[in-house]
Amino acid sequence: MRHKKKGNSLGRKASHRKALLQNMAKSLVQYEMIQTTDTKAKELRRYADKLITLGKRGDLHARRQAISKLGGDHGLAEKVFDDLAQRDEISGRQGGYTRIIKLGNRQGDNAAISRISWVGATLESTEELRYPEHIREQFVTEEEIIDDEEL
Repeated sequence: MRHKKKGNSLGRKASHRKALLQNMAKSLVQYEMIQTTDTKAKELRRYADKLITLGKRGDLHARRQAISKLGGDHGLAEKVFDDLAQRDEISGRQGGYTRIIKLGNRQGDNAAISRISWVGATLESTEELRYPEHIREQFVTEEEIIDDEEL
């Protein structure tokens, strides 16, 4: 029987699992969208939803708990409290602040890959966070393609 066995161990010891989830949560808060395996995304969902719940509470104790869950990063905790938890898509919900989209299988080991993001985050809205400006300049925009075709 699985009494008191909540969550997936992800094939890791407790300290490794805690560090993994903490680092993935930091990346999710920073970039608002990350790509990982299916089981890791499902475990991260539980961890990240608790962060938003702390952000919606907004008191000092909740802020300190969030800083602890994010590995002492005050800037990311500030983003959770002042930006993410205040968004219209998130603040009006009672739970389910993240969205998991299955992308298929990884080519190397055929592991199921998913994209986890906050509700309301799109590829276009998170592009500035995911790519530095010098890389975004290299991308060709659709407007430039249309202008080149007209010439």
